[in-house]
Order: sequence, then structure tokens, then C-alpha cells
Amino acid sequence: MPPVAEPGVSTRPALKTLLIFCAPILLLAAVIAVFVLTHGAGLNVRPAAPIETVQFGRTVLRPGQIELHLRNTSPEAITISQININDAIWPYSISPSGTIPRLGSAAIALNYHWVEGEAYEITVFSSNSIPFATSIPVATATPTVSTGILWSFTLIGLYVGIIPIVLGMLWLPALKDLSRRAMLFLMSATVGLLIYLGMDATTEALEAGSELSGAIQGIGIVAVGITGTVLLLDAISRRQMSIAPTESGRRMALATMIAVGIGFHNLGEGLAIGAAYAVGAAALGTFLVVGFILQNITEGLGIIVPILRDRPRLRALALLGLVGGAPAILGTWVGGLVDSQPLAVLFLAIGAGAVFQVAYAIGRQMIWKEAAKHPMPLTAFSGVLAGMLILYLTGLAIK
Repeated sequence: MPPVAEPGVSTRPALKTLLIFCAPILLLAAVIAVFVLTHGAGLNVRPAAPIETVQFGRTVLRPGQIELHLRNTSPEAITISQININDAIWPYSISPSGTIPRLGSAAIALNYHWVEGEAYEITVFSSNSIPFATSIPVATATPTVSTGILWSFTLIGLYVGIIPIVLGMLWLPALKDLSRRAMLFLMSATVGLLIYLGMDATTEALEAGSELSGAIQGIGIVAVGITGTVLLLDAISRRQMSIAPTESGRRMALATMIAVGIGFHNLGEGLAIGAAYAVGAAALGTFLVVGFILQNITEGLGIIVPILRDRPRLRALALLGLVGGAPAILGTWVGGLVDSQPLAVLFLAIGAGAVFQVAYAIGRQMIWKEAAKHPMPLTAFSGVLAGMLILYLTGLAIK
């Protein structure tokens, strides 16, 4: 039996509103159709040279073979016509097709006996003789997924993420008897640490995003990653704070959010280390590991600062250490075994947004409220500055 409308209630206003809402969209579609069908209002402007761009992805090196992965980021399809290796024309095979549609991808295989440790310049030419260049700075076999490789990257993630953070958390008993001023200084230093980490991650994300071709919109990925992460974590943080029954529960919720933010940041750190090992830069990878170990012990301190007045269980502390450090393991896996520049940019942006949000949450919950009761502006200022200087100095070991 069809539903019967209530007396005095008409569906016409709702239908009228829907039509009014849809009308501009339909008119806009009509305008676009007219513009396209008239070839740009009859101007018929053609570029002097074809507009063609490609985005190179992972370069896979196997014994006797080089495999290039690329994506067409230009407005129209591109046809590959020639490959040069160190200025020598070289035969190749391409799949799925030599003509790559817009935003389509292809894999180019070259049977080439490369030499370990040598550098190679590869140029891909389109049918319009437009060159696209990529390079192999240090030739080395690309790691493949295996139990040994995964275990090695897992160990690196342990060294970089979990171990230094847990060691930093061991300061908890020694910090319990601090004065109010010292507590404010440590909280402010934590904010300084997080601001510095966020600025560093944002810079790296913007640099990596600027290398992506226009169609991929690397800067847009950075904007979405940072903004989305800040808003999501802020919503989660506010909910956790509202449902925590006690003051100590709210402090533990804040410590958990700090661990989550630091975990997202360590995801990006693991990505950088894994990528360094993947391209054969073992010395750079080792240097990054040592530098991040020095840096991340301060992150462990930042996690425990909100709960210095409490007596958290060992299990809770272990969980905080895992949340903050374990993402470094995932980062090394992705960085070492998956070469996706957009994904790397997104990871860095998420890490930046996470630490920015956590820095704001600490300032709102632990510093501004405290400052309203017991104003100590110079203490807060010196703490933030000290936290940033600590990471600047430890960053010298990484950069």
C-alpha cells in the first residue's frame, strides 16, 4: 500500500528545491559541452609543440635487465618510439602498449647487462621526439620480497622506532618529582619537538610533491594529507577527552594521541630509510638510522610527559611505545619494496599533520590551561625553543 502523505504536508516544496539545486549543475554541463563542441569557442588554438609529460616510478634492476615504470601525466596519449641508455639507442619491449593513455602507466623492459655500482642515464623519446630523462645514480639489484628482506627491514624499524622511544620512556621514574615549573618546561619542550618535526616533514613533503607532474598534483596531496589528518585526529582527541572519566584518563588519552602522532611521523622516517637501502645507498641508510635513533629518544620523552603525575601500568607504557615506534617498521617495508612517489608524499603529509595536531592538543590541554592558573610565559617560551634546538642539533646527524 503506497504511503499516504500527512494532511497539510506537500512534497512540492522538496521537489522545487531539488530542481533549483540541479538547474545550475545542468546549465554548467551544457556550457562545457558547447565550449568543447565548438573547439574552444572557435579559436582552435594549437600549441606550437605537443604538451607531453611523464612521471617515472620505480626502476627495477635484475641481472641483465632494467625495467622502467612510468605514467603519462600529459593531456593526451603518448606513444613511445625510442630508448637511449647513456646516449646509445637500445631495443626494448613495453607493456601493455607502446601508446600510453592519459594517466595510464606502462612498464619498459630493456635487456641490458648493467654493472654493479655504475651510473646510467636513460632517455625515453615519444613519437614527437620529446625526451624524458631518468637516471640510475648507483646500479644495484632491486630488493624483492622475501623473508630475509622483510626481517632486515623489520630490524631497522626496531632500531629506529621502537627501541629509542622505549629508552626515552625509561626517564619516567626520574621525572615524577619535578616541580610545576619544570613540568611546564617539559611540556613546552614537547611542543617544540613536535613543531620542529612537523615543519621538517612538511618541507620534505612539499619538496617531494613538487617533483610530481602537474596531473598528479603533489602539492594537493600534501594539502589533503595535512588537513585531513589534523581534522581526523582532532575529532578523535576531543572524543577521547570527553569520554575519559577521570583527569588521569584524560592525561593518558593525551599521551596516546602523542604516540599516534609520533607514530605517523616515524612512518615517514622509515620510508626514507627503506628507500635509501632500496637504491643501494647503504651508507646513507646507515647514517639515517643512526641519526633517527638519536632523534627518537626525545620522542619517547614527549610521550610520557603528560602522565608524569600518574602511575601507568607497564602494559600501557609498552603499548604507547609500540604505537609510537612500530610504524617505522611499516615505513621501511614500503620504502624498500614499493616505489610510489604519490604514496611517499602522502605519508610525509600525514606525519606532518599528525604532529601539528598533537602539538596543538598539548598546548591546549597542558600548557594554556596551566598558564591561566600559574602564568609562566618565559618558561613556556624557553621550553618550546629548547625542544626545537634539541631536534636541530640531533638533525645534524641526519642531514
